[in-house]
Amino acid sequence: MNTSTFARSSLSKRGPDGAGKTAPSGRRTGGARERSAQWVAWAFVAPLVIYLVVFYAYPLYRNVELSLKHYTVRSFVDGNAPFIWFDNYLAVFRDPAFVSTLVHTALFTGVSIAFQFTIGMALAVFFYQTFRLSGTLRALMLVPWLLPLIVSASTWSWMLNSDSGIVNSVMQAFGIGQINWLTSPNWSLVSVIIANIWIGIPFNLVILYSGLQAIPVDLYEAAALDGANAWQKFWRITFPLLRPVSAITVLLGLVYTLKVFDIIWIMSKGGPGDASTTLAIWSYRLGFGSTLPQFGPAAAVGNLLIILAVGFGLLYVYTQRKQQLS
Repeated sequence: MNTSTFARSSLSKRGPDGAGKTAPSGRRTGGARERSAQWVAWAFVAPLVIYLVVFYAYPLYRNVELSLKHYTVRSFVDGNAPFIWFDNYLAVFRDPAFVSTLVHTALFTGVSIAFQFTIGMALAVFFYQTFRLSGTLRALMLVPWLLPLIVSASTWSWMLNSDSGIVNSVMQAFGIGQINWLTSPNWSLVSVIIANIWIGIPFNLVILYSGLQAIPVDLYEAAALDGANAWQKFWRITFPLLRPVSAITVLLGLVYTLKVFDIIWIMSKGGPGDASTTLAIWSYRLGFGSTLPQFGPAAAVGNLLIILAVGFGLLYVYTQRKQQLS
C-alpha cells in the first residue's frame, strides 16, 4: 500500500470536521453514567417509597375499602363483604352520638391548641431572656414531652382521682369542695383537656423558641431607642416575625390533637357515658369496643378524621401561598 492510499484510508475514517470516531463512544459512556446515577438515586429513594406504601398508602386504601363495604366478623375473615358505598357514612351522620362527639372533638382540639400555643409562646419569650439557670429550666420543661404518653396519662389519672388524688387533697386543704374530675360528665372532658395541654406545651415551646433565635437583635435595640416597651416589642416585632413559625406550629398541633386517643382512653375511656368521647375514641369503640364490631362505620369515622386533617393542611398551604403572592 502506497502513502496516498494510506492517507485516503485514514481520512475515510474521520468525519467531515476531521474528528475521529471517539465521540459516539463518549456519548455512550456519558449515557451509561447518567443511567447509573439514576439507579443510585432510585436505590436511595426506594426505602422511603416502600415505607410510605406499606405503612401509609396500603392502610389508607384498606380503610377506605372498609368504609365502603358491609363488614361483619365473618366477612372480615373470608373477605366476602358486599359493597354498600356510602351507607356507612350516612349511618355515622345519622347516629345520635355524632353531633356530641364532633362538638367534643372541636372543644378538645380548639381549647388544647389555644392554651398550648399561648403558654408555649409566653415561655419561649421568657426563656429568650438570658438569666441564670435558664438552660436548665428550659431542659426541665421538656420532661412532659419526653415521657411516654401512657406514663403521663396514668399520672394525671392518679392526680385527678376523686378519692386519693393529690389535686382534690390540695383543694380540700384550702377549703374547696371535692370535684369528681374523671367520673363527672361536667368535668371529664375538662380533665383530659388539662392533661393534653400539659403534654403539648413543650412542643410549642421548642418550635417557637427556635423561631425567636432567627429574629435579629438589632430590631429590638432599635425599638428600645424609639422608646418601645416590652408589650410593643412583642406585638410589633416578635409576633409578626414569628407568624410563619406560629402557623406551622398550630397546624402540626392541630393534626396531632385531632387524632389523640391514648390520653383520653387511659384517663376516662371517653366516659362517663359519652361525656369525653371524641372522633378518635368513637372510631375505636365502633371497631373494637363491643362484641359485635362495626368495622365499616369505624373506618368511616377514621376517614372523617383524615379529611379534617387534610383540609386544615390545604387551608394552611392556601394561606401561605396567598401571603407570598401578596
